[in-house]
Amino acid sequence: MSSVLDVVLSSAFLAAALRIATPYLLAAFGGLVAERAGISNIALEGQMLSAACTGALVAGYSGSVALGALCGVAVATLLGVLLAVLRLELGADAIIAGIGLNLLASGGTAYAVYSLLDDKGGTSGLKSGSLPTITLPGVENVPVLGDVVSGQNMVTWLAFLAAPFVAWLFYRTRFGFHLRAVGEMPDAAASVGIAVRRVQYTGLALSGALAGLAGVFLSMGYVSFFVRDMTAGRGFIALAAVFLGGLRPWGVFIAALGFGAAEALAVQLGSLDVPPQLVSTIPYAMTLVALALYAWRRKRRGRAVPTAASL
Repeated sequence: MSSVLDVVLSSAFLAAALRIATPYLLAAFGGLVAERAGISNIALEGQMLSAACTGALVAGYSGSVALGALCGVAVATLLGVLLAVLRLELGADAIIAGIGLNLLASGGTAYAVYSLLDDKGGTSGLKSGSLPTITLPGVENVPVLGDVVSGQNMVTWLAFLAAPFVAWLFYRTRFGFHLRAVGEMPDAAASVGIAVRRVQYTGLALSGALAGLAGVFLSMGYVSFFVRDMTAGRGFIALAAVFLGGLRPWGVFIAALGFGAAEALAVQLGSLDVPPQLVSTIPYAMTLVALALYAWRRKRRGRAVPTAASL
């Protein structure tokens, strides 16, 4: 037990938790924006995976990390728009369409890597580079704090800035008011002149862009190469964080940070005398527990609301 506490209280664990939470935060905020627009973005996993693959390939062939990141985000944004087309124009079920895009991304990225590099595993043979890290002068020498925050990847900082940005977008901008109105009561929103479909298209495009940034971080920040199916369910865990956070920006922030800390704990415990099979289940077990708590909380809240029969 003391060894576990030493791991949890170490600066290395805190730094790893911030780094590992980055894709969860960005993807969760992407899912939150889509959910507020009234369409569940089940395709977060595929958008992250497509962005990770595209970013690594473009950066490797062009020699430009920035271009790779931009192209990765652009591809994920287009997948968000494609989900909107399938749902709004063709009337497809959002869940089924999202699952289809996830399968397309999984097979498409594997095919692209094999076609270009003749490698079924990933792009480890291609030098794609990494996104820059940010060193904070004056902070890097501060005990504990310097080890935790200084030297983090630039995308990690963007992920933590995403929380106040999304909160500002939802509650301080006209688009945010329209987005929440469309997600809650689309017919009422349309009756007062809000362009419902345009708002939903924009929301899903922004959702895809955030998920794309999460995917780019995986292949160009977390590591410096793409591996087949490297998202490993992070998109679904991020979607769980959306609901666990009560569809509120800061609630989603805390939930996603918790999932990141759970995965960081699993990584750190791998160096101790703990069965690896048990360690690898920690993030997924926490997801199941969190969803069970969410369902229990909703059930209790439903009981607390008085019905017409009880009045």
